Amino acid sequence: MKKFLLGLLAISFLSVSVIAQDDTEKKDESYVFTLKKEVKTTPVKDQYRAGTCWSYSGLAFIESELLRLGKPEIDLAELFIVRYTYNDKAEKYVRMHGEINFSGGGAFHDVFNVIKKHGIVPEDVYTGLNYGETNHVHGELDAVLKGYVDAVIKNGNKKLSTAWLRGYNGILDAYLGEVPEEFTYEGKKYTPQSFAEYLGINTDDYINITSYTHHPFYEKFILEIPDNWAWGTAYNLPIDEMMQVLDNAINNDFTVCWGSDVSEKGFKWTRGFAVIPEEDRPDLDGLERDKWEKLSAREKESLLYALDKPVPEKTITQEMRQEAFDNYLTTDDHGMLICGMGTDQNGTKYYYVKNSWAASNEYDGYFYASESFVKYKTMNIVVHKDAIPKDLKKKMGIK
Repeated sequence: MKKFLLGLLAISFLSVSVIAQDDTEKKDESYVFTLKKEVKTTPVKDQYRAGTCWSYSGLAFIESELLRLGKPEIDLAELFIVRYTYNDKAEKYVRMHGEINFSGGGAFHDVFNVIKKHGIVPEDVYTGLNYGETNHVHGELDAVLKGYVDAVIKNGNKKLSTAWLRGYNGILDAYLGEVPEEFTYEGKKYTPQSFAEYLGINTDDYINITSYTHHPFYEKFILEIPDNWAWGTAYNLPIDEMMQVLDNAINNDFTVCWGSDVSEKGFKWTRGFAVIPEEDRPDLDGLERDKWEKLSAREKESLLYALDKPVPEKTITQEMRQEAFDNYLTTDDHGMLICGMGTDQNGTKYYYVKNSWAASNEYDGYFYASESFVKYKTMNIVVHKDAIPKDLKKKMGIK
Protein backbone atom coordinates (compact mmCIF):
# COMPACT_ATOMS: atom_id res chain seq x y z
CA MET A 1 0.00 0.00 0.00
CA LYS A 2 2.81 2.36 0.90
CA LYS A 3 4.62 1.55 -2.37
CA PHE A 4 1.35 2.09 -4.25
CA LEU A 5 0.88 5.52 -2.66
CA LEU A 6 4.47 6.49 -3.40
CA GLY A 7 3.99 5.39 -6.99
CA LEU A 8 0.75 7.34 -7.25
CA LEU A 9 2.44 10.43 -5.86
CA ALA A 10 5.28 10.05 -8.34
CA ILE A 11 2.83 9.78 -11.24
CA SER A 12 0.90 12.79 -9.94
CA PHE A 13 4.08 14.84 -9.62
CA LEU A 14 5.12 13.83 -13.13
CA SER A 15 1.69 14.80 -14.49
CA VAL A 16 1.80 18.18 -12.77
CA SER A 17 5.31 18.74 -14.08
CA VAL A 18 4.25 17.94 -17.64
CA ILE A 19 1.21 20.24 -17.39
CA ALA A 20 3.35 23.02 -15.91
CA GLN A 21 5.90 22.51 -18.68
CA ASP A 22 3.15 22.66 -21.33
CA ASP A 23 1.76 25.86 -19.78
CA THR A 24 5.26 27.39 -19.72
CA GLU A 25 5.83 26.49 -23.35
CA LYS A 26 2.48 27.99 -24.34
CA LYS A 27 3.27 31.12 -22.36
CA ASP A 28 6.69 31.35 -23.96
CA GLU A 29 5.10 31.06 -27.42
CA SER A 30 2.38 33.68 -26.85
CA TYR A 31 2.83 37.37 -27.58
CA VAL A 32 5.12 39.03 -25.05
CA PHE A 33 5.67 42.76 -25.42
CA THR A 34 8.34 45.08 -24.11
CA LEU A 35 7.48 48.78 -24.06
CA LYS A 36 10.56 50.66 -25.23
CA LYS A 37 9.18 54.21 -25.41
CA GLU A 38 6.09 55.68 -23.77
CA VAL A 39 4.75 59.22 -24.03
CA LYS A 40 2.73 60.42 -21.04
CA THR A 41 -1.03 60.44 -21.44
CA THR A 42 -4.15 60.90 -19.32
CA PRO A 43 -6.21 57.92 -18.05
CA VAL A 44 -8.17 55.69 -20.44
CA LYS A 45 -11.84 56.62 -20.89
CA ASP A 46 -14.91 54.80 -22.15
CA GLN A 47 -17.01 55.96 -25.10
CA TYR A 48 -19.29 52.98 -24.38
CA ARG A 49 -22.11 52.57 -26.94
CA ALA A 50 -21.59 55.80 -28.87
CA GLY A 51 -19.84 56.38 -32.20
CA THR A 52 -17.72 59.17 -30.76
CA CYS A 53 -14.21 57.68 -30.85
CA TRP A 54 -13.05 60.66 -32.93
CA SER A 55 -13.87 63.03 -30.03
CA TYR A 56 -12.35 60.75 -27.39
CA SER A 57 -9.12 60.23 -29.29
CA GLY A 58 -8.94 63.87 -30.39
CA LEU A 59 -9.27 65.13 -26.82
CA ALA A 60 -6.92 62.42 -25.51
CA PHE A 61 -4.43 63.93 -27.94
CA ILE A 62 -5.09 67.47 -26.67
CA GLU A 63 -4.82 66.30 -23.05
CA SER A 64 -1.46 64.71 -23.87
CA GLU A 65 -0.34 67.88 -25.60
CA LEU A 66 -1.10 69.84 -22.44
CA LEU A 67 1.05 67.41 -20.45
CA ARG A 68 3.84 67.78 -23.02
CA LEU A 69 3.66 71.55 -22.58
CA GLY A 70 4.11 71.18 -18.83
CA LYS A 71 0.52 71.89 -17.86
CA PRO A 72 -1.51 69.98 -15.23
CA GLU A 73 -3.52 66.90 -16.13
CA ILE A 74 -7.07 67.79 -17.10
CA ASP A 75 -10.10 65.77 -18.16
CA LEU A 76 -11.78 67.53 -21.10
CA ALA A 77 -15.43 67.09 -22.12
CA GLU A 78 -15.83 64.87 -25.16
CA LEU A 79 -19.57 65.46 -25.36
CA PHE A 80 -19.08 69.22 -25.54
CA ILE A 81 -17.26 68.58 -28.82
CA VAL A 82 -19.93 66.10 -29.92
CA ARG A 83 -22.75 68.54 -29.08
CA TYR A 84 -21.45 71.31 -31.36
CA THR A 85 -20.42 68.88 -34.09
CA TYR A 86 -23.97 67.50 -34.21
CA ASN A 87 -25.19 71.06 -34.69
CA ASP A 88 -22.78 71.93 -37.53
CA LYS A 89 -23.35 68.54 -39.16
CA ALA A 90 -27.13 69.07 -39.27
CA GLU A 91 -26.79 72.48 -40.93
CA LYS A 92 -24.57 71.04 -43.65
CA TYR A 93 -26.75 67.96 -44.10
CA VAL A 94 -29.82 70.12 -44.69
CA ARG A 95 -27.94 72.44 -47.06
CA MET A 96 -26.81 69.37 -49.01
CA HIS A 97 -30.42 68.09 -49.25
CA GLY A 98 -29.43 65.03 -47.23
CA GLU A 99 -26.81 63.91 -49.75
CA ILE A 100 -23.90 63.57 -47.29
CA ASN A 101 -23.27 61.24 -44.38
CA PHE A 102 -25.18 61.94 -41.16
CA SER A 103 -24.29 59.77 -38.18
CA GLY A 104 -22.51 59.87 -34.83
CA GLY A 105 -19.15 59.52 -36.56
CA GLY A 106 -16.69 62.31 -37.18
CA ALA A 107 -13.05 63.15 -37.78
CA PHE A 108 -10.14 64.57 -35.80
CA HIS A 109 -10.47 68.00 -37.38
CA ASP A 110 -13.99 68.24 -35.93
CA VAL A 111 -12.37 68.47 -32.48
CA PHE A 112 -10.08 71.31 -33.53
CA ASN A 113 -12.89 73.10 -35.39
CA VAL A 114 -15.13 73.11 -32.31
CA ILE A 115 -12.36 74.30 -29.98
CA LYS A 116 -11.47 77.11 -32.38
CA LYS A 117 -15.09 78.20 -32.86
CA HIS A 118 -16.76 77.42 -29.53
CA GLY A 119 -14.02 76.70 -26.97
CA ILE A 120 -13.90 73.74 -24.59
CA VAL A 121 -14.87 72.85 -21.01
CA PRO A 122 -13.77 70.27 -18.40
CA GLU A 123 -15.58 66.93 -18.24
CA ASP A 124 -17.38 67.66 -14.97
CA VAL A 125 -18.89 70.80 -16.49
CA TYR A 126 -20.51 68.97 -19.40
CA THR A 127 -20.91 65.17 -19.18
CA GLY A 128 -23.56 64.89 -21.91
CA LEU A 129 -25.57 62.46 -19.77
CA ASN A 130 -28.97 64.09 -19.52
CA TYR A 131 -31.15 61.13 -20.53
CA GLY A 132 -31.20 58.69 -17.64
CA GLU A 133 -28.00 56.77 -18.40
CA THR A 134 -24.70 56.60 -16.54
CA ASN A 135 -22.74 55.68 -19.68
CA HIS A 136 -23.02 56.99 -23.22
CA VAL A 137 -25.70 55.14 -25.21
CA HIS A 138 -26.49 57.00 -28.42
CA GLY A 139 -28.68 54.62 -30.39
CA GLU A 140 -31.90 56.49 -29.67
CA LEU A 141 -30.31 59.92 -29.96
CA ASP A 142 -28.74 59.18 -33.34
CA ALA A 143 -32.01 57.79 -34.69
CA VAL A 144 -34.05 60.75 -33.44
CA LEU A 145 -31.62 63.31 -34.87
CA LYS A 146 -31.50 61.56 -38.25
CA GLY A 147 -35.28 61.29 -38.39
CA TYR A 148 -35.63 64.99 -37.55
CA VAL A 149 -33.26 66.33 -40.22
CA ASP A 150 -34.72 63.98 -42.84
CA ALA A 151 -38.20 65.29 -41.98
CA VAL A 152 -36.97 68.88 -42.32
CA ILE A 153 -35.61 68.14 -45.79
CA LYS A 154 -38.68 66.24 -46.97
CA ASN A 155 -41.32 68.59 -45.50
CA GLY A 156 -44.21 69.62 -47.71
CA ASN A 157 -43.97 73.37 -47.08
CA LYS A 158 -41.54 73.76 -50.01
CA LYS A 159 -39.24 75.90 -47.86
CA LEU A 160 -37.50 75.63 -44.51
CA SER A 161 -39.08 77.17 -41.47
CA THR A 162 -37.16 79.52 -39.20
CA ALA A 163 -37.74 77.09 -36.35
CA TRP A 164 -36.09 73.89 -37.57
CA LEU A 165 -32.62 74.54 -36.15
CA ARG A 166 -34.04 75.68 -32.79
CA GLY A 167 -36.09 72.50 -32.65
CA TYR A 168 -33.03 70.40 -33.49
CA ASN A 169 -30.97 72.08 -30.78
CA GLY A 170 -33.82 71.48 -28.37
CA ILE A 171 -33.37 67.73 -28.92
CA LEU A 172 -29.64 68.04 -28.27
CA ASP A 173 -30.27 70.04 -25.09
CA ALA A 174 -32.80 67.45 -23.89
CA TYR A 175 -30.42 64.52 -24.37
CA LEU A 176 -27.01 66.03 -23.73
CA GLY A 177 -27.83 69.09 -21.62
CA GLU A 178 -27.59 72.80 -22.28
CA VAL A 179 -24.09 74.13 -22.85
CA PRO A 180 -23.05 76.45 -19.99
CA GLU A 181 -22.29 80.04 -20.87
CA GLU A 182 -19.81 80.20 -18.00
CA PHE A 183 -18.45 77.94 -15.27
CA THR A 184 -15.97 77.89 -12.41
CA TYR A 185 -12.73 75.95 -12.61
CA GLU A 186 -10.29 75.94 -9.69
CA GLY A 187 -11.95 79.01 -8.20
CA LYS A 188 -11.95 81.11 -11.37
CA LYS A 189 -14.79 81.83 -13.78
CA TYR A 190 -14.46 80.98 -17.46
CA THR A 191 -16.51 80.82 -20.61
CA PRO A 192 -15.79 77.91 -22.97
CA GLN A 193 -13.85 80.32 -25.18
CA SER A 194 -11.79 81.83 -22.37
CA PHE A 195 -11.04 78.34 -21.03
CA ALA A 196 -9.65 77.35 -24.43
CA GLU A 197 -7.48 80.46 -24.32
CA TYR A 198 -6.33 79.52 -20.81
CA LEU A 199 -5.26 76.08 -22.06
CA GLY A 200 -3.19 77.74 -24.76
CA ILE A 201 -3.75 75.20 -27.54
CA ASN A 202 -3.28 76.71 -31.00
CA THR A 203 -5.47 74.56 -33.24
CA ASP A 204 -3.63 75.79 -36.34
CA ASP A 205 -0.47 73.98 -35.18
CA TYR A 206 -1.90 70.51 -35.88
CA ILE A 207 -1.38 68.76 -39.19
CA ASN A 208 -3.51 66.02 -40.74
CA ILE A 209 -1.54 63.49 -42.83
CA THR A 210 -2.52 60.54 -45.02
CA SER A 211 -0.94 58.40 -47.74
CA TYR A 212 -2.73 57.45 -50.95
CA THR A 213 -1.78 57.50 -54.62
CA HIS A 214 -5.02 58.78 -56.13
CA HIS A 215 -3.87 62.33 -55.31
CA PRO A 216 -0.43 63.95 -55.72
CA PHE A 217 2.06 63.58 -52.90
CA TYR A 218 3.07 66.62 -50.81
CA GLU A 219 -0.25 68.33 -51.50
CA LYS A 220 -3.48 68.53 -49.52
CA PHE A 221 -6.73 66.87 -50.55
CA ILE A 222 -10.14 66.08 -49.09
CA LEU A 223 -9.97 62.49 -47.84
CA GLU A 224 -12.97 60.71 -49.35
CA ILE A 225 -14.41 58.88 -46.36
CA PRO A 226 -18.01 59.04 -45.08
CA ASP A 227 -17.18 60.53 -41.66
CA ASN A 228 -15.32 63.44 -43.27
CA TRP A 229 -18.63 65.30 -43.49
CA ALA A 230 -16.85 68.63 -42.96
CA TRP A 231 -14.58 67.98 -45.98
CA GLY A 232 -11.40 68.51 -44.02
CA THR A 233 -8.12 68.21 -45.90
CA ALA A 234 -5.02 66.12 -45.25
CA TYR A 235 -1.45 66.33 -46.52
CA ASN A 236 -0.54 63.39 -48.73
CA LEU A 237 2.82 61.72 -48.07
CA PRO A 238 4.36 58.46 -49.34
CA ILE A 239 3.79 55.73 -46.79
CA ASP A 240 7.43 55.52 -45.67
CA GLU A 241 7.47 59.27 -45.00
CA MET A 242 4.18 59.13 -43.11
CA MET A 243 5.73 56.42 -40.92
CA GLN A 244 8.82 58.62 -40.53
CA VAL A 245 6.58 61.38 -39.14
CA LEU A 246 4.98 58.91 -36.75
CA ASP A 247 8.31 57.62 -35.45
CA ASN A 248 9.78 61.09 -35.15
CA ALA A 249 6.76 62.20 -33.12
CA ILE A 250 6.94 59.35 -30.61
CA ASN A 251 10.73 59.56 -30.27
CA ASN A 252 10.41 63.27 -29.46
CA ASP A 253 7.60 62.88 -26.88
CA PHE A 254 4.64 63.80 -29.08
CA THR A 255 1.54 61.62 -29.21
CA VAL A 256 -0.27 60.94 -32.48
CA CYS A 257 -3.96 60.84 -33.39
CA TRP A 258 -4.51 57.63 -35.33
CA GLY A 259 -7.45 56.87 -37.60
CA SER A 260 -7.52 53.19 -38.54
CA ASP A 261 -9.52 50.19 -39.67
CA VAL A 262 -10.00 47.74 -36.80
CA SER A 263 -12.13 45.20 -38.67
CA GLU A 264 -9.11 43.06 -39.60
CA LYS A 265 -9.16 39.52 -38.21
CA GLY A 266 -5.66 40.13 -36.89
CA PHE A 267 -7.02 42.85 -34.58
CA LYS A 268 -7.27 41.09 -31.21
CA TRP A 269 -8.54 43.69 -28.75
CA THR A 270 -9.05 41.51 -25.69
CA ARG A 271 -5.58 40.01 -26.09
CA GLY A 272 -4.03 43.40 -26.71
CA PHE A 273 -2.48 43.27 -30.17
CA ALA A 274 -3.12 43.87 -33.87
CA VAL A 275 -1.16 42.20 -36.66
CA ILE A 276 -1.32 41.44 -40.40
CA PRO A 277 -0.31 37.76 -40.74
CA GLU A 278 1.72 36.92 -43.83
CA GLU A 279 -0.06 33.60 -44.37
CA ASP A 280 -3.68 33.82 -45.47
CA ARG A 281 -4.19 30.05 -45.54
CA PRO A 282 -4.59 27.85 -42.46
CA ASP A 283 -1.72 25.84 -41.07
CA LEU A 284 -2.80 22.25 -41.72
CA ASP A 285 0.04 20.58 -39.82
CA GLY A 286 -1.45 17.61 -37.98
CA LEU A 287 -4.87 18.13 -39.54
CA GLU A 288 -5.88 16.14 -42.63
CA ARG A 289 -7.59 18.11 -45.37
CA ASP A 290 -10.76 16.04 -45.23
CA LYS A 291 -11.09 16.91 -41.54
CA TRP A 292 -10.54 20.57 -42.40
CA GLU A 293 -13.32 20.52 -44.95
CA LYS A 294 -15.74 19.22 -42.34
CA LEU A 295 -15.05 22.07 -39.92
CA SER A 296 -17.55 24.92 -39.60
CA ALA A 297 -16.63 28.37 -40.88
CA ARG A 298 -16.24 29.54 -37.30
CA GLU A 299 -13.90 26.65 -36.45
CA LYS A 300 -11.81 27.30 -39.55
CA GLU A 301 -11.54 30.99 -38.68
CA SER A 302 -10.50 30.11 -35.14
CA LEU A 303 -7.68 27.93 -36.44
CA LEU A 304 -6.63 30.42 -39.07
CA TYR A 305 -6.55 33.47 -36.81
CA ALA A 306 -5.82 31.98 -33.40
CA LEU A 307 -2.42 33.72 -33.40
CA ASP A 308 -1.21 31.91 -30.30
CA LYS A 309 2.35 33.06 -31.01
CA PRO A 310 4.05 35.73 -33.15
CA VAL A 311 3.85 34.97 -36.86
CA PRO A 312 5.57 36.47 -39.91
CA GLU A 313 3.66 39.46 -41.24
CA LYS A 314 3.03 40.84 -44.70
CA THR A 315 5.39 43.39 -46.19
CA ILE A 316 3.13 46.38 -46.79
CA THR A 317 3.48 48.44 -49.96
CA GLN A 318 1.93 51.69 -51.16
CA GLU A 319 0.02 49.67 -53.76
CA MET A 320 -1.48 47.36 -51.13
CA ARG A 321 -2.69 50.35 -49.13
CA GLN A 322 -4.32 51.89 -52.18
CA GLU A 323 -6.00 48.67 -53.28
CA ALA A 324 -7.46 48.14 -49.80
CA PHE A 325 -8.76 51.72 -49.71
CA ASP A 326 -10.20 51.60 -53.24
CA ASN A 327 -12.03 48.35 -52.53
CA TYR A 328 -13.47 49.38 -49.14
CA LEU A 329 -11.21 46.91 -47.33
CA THR A 330 -9.77 49.80 -45.33
CA THR A 331 -12.52 52.00 -43.91
CA ASP A 332 -12.65 54.77 -41.31
CA ASP A 333 -13.60 52.52 -38.41
CA HIS A 334 -11.98 53.98 -35.34
CA GLY A 335 -9.94 56.84 -33.87
CA MET A 336 -7.24 56.14 -31.26
CA LEU A 337 -4.05 57.62 -29.81
CA ILE A 338 -0.55 56.27 -30.50
CA CYS A 339 1.60 57.01 -27.47
CA GLY A 340 4.61 54.72 -27.58
CA MET A 341 6.62 51.97 -29.26
CA GLY A 342 7.76 48.52 -28.26
CA THR A 343 8.72 45.06 -29.52
CA ASP A 344 7.60 41.49 -29.13
CA GLN A 345 9.94 38.69 -28.04
CA ASN A 346 11.20 38.34 -31.62
CA GLY A 347 12.17 42.01 -31.88
CA THR A 348 9.25 42.92 -34.18
CA LYS A 349 8.30 46.58 -33.90
CA TYR A 350 4.93 47.63 -32.48
CA TYR A 351 3.18 50.89 -31.66
CA TYR A 352 1.60 51.34 -28.24
CA VAL A 353 -2.00 52.54 -28.60
CA LYS A 354 -4.44 54.10 -26.15
CA ASN A 355 -8.06 53.20 -26.90
CA SER A 356 -11.39 54.54 -25.57
CA TRP A 357 -13.09 51.21 -24.77
CA ALA A 358 -12.37 51.42 -21.03
CA ALA A 359 -9.63 49.42 -19.30
CA SER A 360 -11.24 46.25 -20.61
CA ASN A 361 -8.44 44.18 -22.12
CA GLU A 362 -5.17 42.54 -21.19
CA TYR A 363 -3.30 45.87 -21.13
CA ASP A 364 -5.90 47.97 -19.30
CA GLY A 365 -7.21 49.85 -22.31
CA TYR A 366 -4.00 49.91 -24.37
CA PHE A 367 -2.81 47.54 -27.08
CA TYR A 368 0.14 46.92 -29.39
CA ALA A 369 -0.29 47.40 -33.17
CA SER A 370 2.48 45.98 -35.34
CA GLU A 371 4.34 48.19 -37.79
CA SER A 372 2.78 46.20 -40.64
CA PHE A 373 -0.71 46.78 -39.25
CA VAL A 374 -0.13 50.52 -38.90
CA LYS A 375 1.39 50.85 -42.39
CA TYR A 376 -1.50 48.94 -43.95
CA LYS A 377 -4.52 50.14 -41.98
CA THR A 378 -3.77 53.77 -41.14
CA MET A 379 -6.41 56.06 -42.60
CA ASN A 380 -4.77 59.22 -41.33
CA ILE A 381 -2.74 60.68 -38.47
CA VAL A 382 -2.65 64.09 -36.80
CA VAL A 383 0.51 65.51 -35.24
CA HIS A 384 1.82 68.81 -33.97
CA LYS A 385 3.75 70.50 -36.77
CA ASP A 386 6.92 70.42 -34.64
CA ALA A 387 6.77 66.61 -34.73
CA ILE A 388 7.36 66.62 -38.50
CA PRO A 389 11.01 66.35 -39.63
CA LYS A 390 12.30 69.58 -41.16
CA ASP A 391 12.97 68.11 -44.61
CA LEU A 392 9.39 66.85 -44.83
CA LYS A 393 8.00 70.17 -43.63
CA LYS A 394 9.81 71.81 -46.52
CA LYS A 395 8.35 69.34 -49.02
CA MET A 396 4.88 69.97 -47.59
CA GLY A 397 5.28 73.75 -47.57
CA ILE A 398 4.77 73.98 -43.79
CA LYS A 399 6.60 76.69 -41.83
